[in-house]
Amino acid sequence: MIFKYKLEIVKKFFKFIFFLVIFFNSIVISKLHANSFNINEIEVSEDFNLDFNKKKVFDKAFESAFFQLISTIIVSNDIKKIEKTNLFTIKSLIDSFNVSDEKFFENKYYAKFNVTFNKKNTYRYIESKNIFPSMPKKMDLLLLPLLINRKENELVYFGENPIYNNWNKYKKNYHLLNYILPNEDIEDIQIFNNNVELIEEYNFENIVKKYDLEDYIISIIYQNQNQINVLSKLQLKNHYKIFNISYNDLDLNEDKSISRFIFDLKNIYEDEWKKLNLINTSIQLPITFSLSSKDYDKIELFEKTLENLDLVSNFMILSFNNKDILYRVIYNGSPDKFFKEIETLGLNLERNNQTWKIK
Repeated sequence: MIFKYKLEIVKKFFKFIFFLVIFFNSIVISKLHANSFNINEIEVSEDFNLDFNKKKVFDKAFESAFFQLISTIIVSNDIKKIEKTNLFTIKSLIDSFNVSDEKFFENKYYAKFNVTFNKKNTYRYIESKNIFPSMPKKMDLLLLPLLINRKENELVYFGENPIYNNWNKYKKNYHLLNYILPNEDIEDIQIFNNNVELIEEYNFENIVKKYDLEDYIISIIYQNQNQINVLSKLQLKNHYKIFNISYNDLDLNEDKSISRFIFDLKNIYEDEWKKLNLINTSIQLPITFSLSSKDYDKIELFEKTLENLDLVSNFMILSFNNKDILYRVIYNGSPDKFFKEIETLGLNLERNNQTWKIK
C-alpha cells in the first residue's frame, strides 16, 4: 500500500516535470519570433563583371534592411544620428537572413533578402545613442485632403486635386499609416464649398463617421500659385493636434514637386504617430505575477502576451512549484497601461499584497 502511494507521488512528479519541459520549450520557440524585427523583400542588384563580389551584395542588403528598420521605429530627426551606423555593428544586430529570387539578367545580379534583427539588441543599441525607439504599430485612418485655391477662393474637387489623386501612389515599405481616402460625395463637396471661409473651424465629425474610423487627419491645403500652406488636424488614438506648415516654390502641376510634398507630409504624420508610441526605457517598472502551474492554456496566453508587448523589456520566472508559477516582469511604462493591455486580452487580475494573481 505504501509502495503504491509512493508510486503515485512519483508519477505525479514526473508528469509535472514533463509538462514543464514542454512549457519551457514552447516559450523558447515562440520568443524566437516575438523578439525579432523582420524586414522582408529587400531588393538588391549589382553589376555582374570581373569585380563582382557576392559579399558586397549581402552587405548592401544588410545596410538597406537596417535603414528600413530604423525608418520604421525612429522619428525622422533621430534617423540622422544613426543612419551611418557601421556595417560591423549592423551585422551584430542580425539574427538571421535568407536570400530568394536570385537571378542574372543583362550582366546584373538580382536578389531579394529577408533579414531578421534581434529586437532586444536593436533597442539597446538605439538607446545607447540617446534615442527613444518607437513601437512599430500599423494603423488605418481617414485622410481628408482639402485643396483650396486662394485666388478663386474655392475648393478643388477631388478628381482635380493632385494631392488626392497621388497620395497613395507615393509610399515606402517602412510607413506605418495606411490612409483611407474619402469618396467624392457631392453633398460633402457642397458643404465644404459653402464653408470655405470658415473651413478651419468646421466640425468634420459627421463626415468622419461615414467611414467608421476613429482616427483621421484633415489636411487643409491652401494654394496661392506656388505658395502652399497646410493646416493639419490630427486625431490619433484619442490624441488631438493641430499644426501649420508652409512651402515655397511648389508647383502642384509638376510630378517631382507633388512627390516631394506628399512624402514630406507623410513623414511628418508618421513622426507624430511614432511619438505617441515611444518606448521610454528610463522607466523600469518591476511587476510580480503569479499563475496556477496547472493552467497550461493561461500560462501560454500570458507568455505570448508578454512577448508581443514592446513595452515589456524583460520577464523571468522567479520560482515555480506544483501550485504556482511566479513571474517578474520589467515594463517600460505606467502600470495602469500595462494592466489595461493584459485585461484586454482576457486575463483577469487580482492583487495579493505585492503580487498580481492572474485568474
